[in-house]
Amino acid sequence: MPLPTPQFAHDGDRPTRHGTSASQPPRGVPVAPPRSADGTPPASRGSRTRTTAAHAPRHVADLPPAHTALICVALPGLVISTDQGQLTGRGLEGFYRAGRRVLSRCQVRVAGREPLAVQARMIAADCARFVGTVHAAADVGPDPDVVVERLRFADGTERIILHSAATRPLRLPLEVSLATDLTELAAVAAGDSGPEISATVHGSGLRWSHARGDCAVTASPPPADVLASAGLLRWEMELPPGGTRSVEVRLRPDDTVPVRAVGHGTTSPFAQARATGDDPRVQSLLNTSIEDLRALLLRDPARTSDLLLAAGAPWRCGPAPADCLAAARMTLPLGTRLAAGTLRILAGTQLAGPGLRAGMIPGPRRDAGTHVPPGCTGTEATLLFPVLLAEAWRWGLPERETEELLPAAENCLRWLRTTVGDGVYLSDPQPDGPLRCETQAHAYRAAMVGADLLHAWGRPGGPELREWAEDLRGAFGADFWIEDRSGGRPAAARTRDGRVVPHLGAGAAHLLDTGLLGSGALAPGLLDKVRTEQLARLLGGPDMDSGWGLRGLGATEGAYNPFGHRGGTVRAQETAVAVAGLAAVGHEKEAGALLGGILAAAEAFGYRLPEMFGGEPRVEAGRPLPHPAACRPAATAAAAGVLLLTTLAGIRPDVPGGTVTLCPVRSAPLGEIVLTGLRLAGAPFSVRVGRLGLATVEEVADGLQMGV
Repeated sequence: MPLPTPQFAHDGDRPTRHGTSASQPPRGVPVAPPRSADGTPPASRGSRTRTTAAHAPRHVADLPPAHTALICVALPGLVISTDQGQLTGRGLEGFYRAGRRVLSRCQVRVAGREPLAVQARMIAADCARFVGTVHAAADVGPDPDVVVERLRFADGTERIILHSAATRPLRLPLEVSLATDLTELAAVAAGDSGPEISATVHGSGLRWSHARGDCAVTASPPPADVLASAGLLRWEMELPPGGTRSVEVRLRPDDTVPVRAVGHGTTSPFAQARATGDDPRVQSLLNTSIEDLRALLLRDPARTSDLLLAAGAPWRCGPAPADCLAAARMTLPLGTRLAAGTLRILAGTQLAGPGLRAGMIPGPRRDAGTHVPPGCTGTEATLLFPVLLAEAWRWGLPERETEELLPAAENCLRWLRTTVGDGVYLSDPQPDGPLRCETQAHAYRAAMVGADLLHAWGRPGGPELREWAEDLRGAFGADFWIEDRSGGRPAAARTRDGRVVPHLGAGAAHLLDTGLLGSGALAPGLLDKVRTEQLARLLGGPDMDSGWGLRGLGATEGAYNPFGHRGGTVRAQETAVAVAGLAAVGHEKEAGALLGGILAAAEAFGYRLPEMFGGEPRVEAGRPLPHPAACRPAATAAAAGVLLLTTLAGIRPDVPGGTVTLCPVRSAPLGEIVLTGLRLAGAPFSVRVGRLGLATVEEVADGLQMGV
């Protein structure tokens, strides 16, 4: 599959410059780049930005902050604005198409004045609304008499609407000043944007041509004057008293018809689900989560019906395998189409044999905090692949599609057994990396769920996986549990020479996520009941629960940093995993507290959860602190909103077995909640959880029976 135009790769979840050819197709999904021995793309290794001949090195800390920006997304389109409304070309501002800034400046003047900005807000995932005012007449006193409204869309459209509040007719000049530098987002973020390109008059607008590309702007109605040297479009607007007039400016990269956003196609992989109930926030969270997920969709150019999610905007508008798989898994209640597309696309990147890496899905290394070295997201992706396939099949993925993907899942499981060899633990990265607690949890889940899948399909290898998983379970408690006066804790990792890394972090929450088996059962965990209860207390304690969600690292740990990517920030995905895991093992008090915190954070962020935010403790009348380098929207954060709400109903399907089991959170932390329009077995599924924690199915596919 072809590479996309330049985006940011993540080195330790921190944006680094990763350039590709400008001539490559703009809408593709990337193949894996050249790999090192552990399957890690070399561009993602180290802690410095990757350099090209055209760009000098720039430290990650120098990247422009994005936390205050309004980011409209409908991939391959993206527009980044400040709350002032004007696009000035400074910083990240501009319209982007597939990673290239195709319009850097879009400034409006009415009657020779810039509107005074009074409000800026997102009204959809792909649209922002800006409102300003102008004093058009000299004798109206302090009150403005013209309201300037601007609707800005990620597809490259801007609608400018003038509303007159004057008591007499107004004749006003409206000027729109436009410019572009046709620079890649990577270079813009590094401060390396080029000079503005000269424009030419083109029909009812302007056109720019350069070696880096071409683009054009058309306007409706046509402007009265077009001044190419200044990039200026000008209208004479006549507004009657109380009247309204508007113009629309439309961007066309490469001077062609606009490219339709992937998520705005006729068919979406996500069901039009709704959440209602006693807490009005649930509806906003689910609606915004689904909107953001649609905005981040990418299409496989070789098989256009297959979709997967970009990791997030603005830094990671390409797919990251581990994030793609995790997000697809959390959104299974919205349908299995995204899971199927994600699995098919990533199966095409699987490393071939012979060799010890055969079967691995490659991915970049990722920062794990200052207390442990970077890990390999390819390891996580390879272990997630068979789990997603198995659980998608339980949710209703057709048998034909499941069978087509089984060989790739078997390759992943074979890689696991080959890599572990005669040992018990899986190192990460291979072959000499540390033994991470989180990696053992992923590996154990893959083995248990994978063995269940292989057995159900009559494939060999299941008994060997179960035997190894049992050996891991037996050894894990002795090697990874640290006893102390508080009741003990799981170690974050063990080094190859046997030293224990004692830090408590959010990765421990994955010990509670054991995976879905047949008959709606969950696999047994790596920890026994007593230690599971202790872990629940730790995750729900003040060191880990910030009041806004789960910290990546406990607040009393020596390596704690409330803004550390993996060293103390709150990540929506890990919080959702913890909520679901705690609810599954019956620790509803801790699950409810984390749920309440992340829901309050979602409200503070306008229900568009960032991938991470500051881990500072919640205080009365306080707000969560944004992280300046966070993606927002982010695939895993948007998908986490779906998991958080569906966890309340505890839906455990087994479509091949003809059953669906409900294990609701009986404490009903949000009161009554009704989830309608979910998808199960390819049909609508609706469930109600009452204030007493009792769940009732209100709509279900024919032939499915309630499990026990």
